[in-house]
Amino acid sequence: MKASAGAESSASSAFSIVERKGRKKSAGWSSVRAQLRGWRQPALVTLIKDLYDSSSANRDFLHARFQAEQTGGAALEAYRRKIIEQFFPSRGFGKLKLAEARKAIRDYRKAAGNAAGAVELMLTFVENGTEFTLQFGDIDGPFYNHLASVLNEMVELLCQDAELYPRFRERSVRLERRAGNLGWGYGDHLRQEVNFLDDELTGG
Repeated sequence: MKASAGAESSASSAFSIVERKGRKKSAGWSSVRAQLRGWRQPALVTLIKDLYDSSSANRDFLHARFQAEQTGGAALEAYRRKIIEQFFPSRGFGKLKLAEARKAIRDYRKAAGNAAGAVELMLTFVENGTEFTLQFGDIDGPFYNHLASVLNEMVELLCQDAELYPRFRERSVRLERRAGNLGWGYGDHLRQEVNFLDDELTGG
């Protein structure tokens, strides 16, 4: 004999309630922080070493954090390579996983909080993306939207810290000259943004 639809519904609801009650709430940062409060320095150093050894992402993060005031060197270069690999890998053809390249910029900013290093990575992204389309031809709208979006972030960051612009000006102007005729409105946008930086940050 078949159970009625109402009985099936009640049984299903009862099962869901039991399942939810038995499910533990996931532990967040607060529970980890509470555990760490009683740890002595040697134990914390050991923990950080374990994290360092566990993944390359952790290693890059820690190197960037402890070289936060530097704008060059191995820490920044690790993130630059992640960006360049998406366009011009050491082997094969670029996969153009631009979300991963942009993630490298975000990860560096989170780790180091260094504006000059962030501008370096943003300009690296736009330079390599521009060079890719110059070498291999027209791509598509989303590709140029990514380039324009990172360019906009770079301009905004430079406007917040105008003293940085002189060290990146020559590369920005050279980029604009090479990419000025690219389609999808990207070349025009690049020219507009570089001219804006020159007008605002160097007095034209």
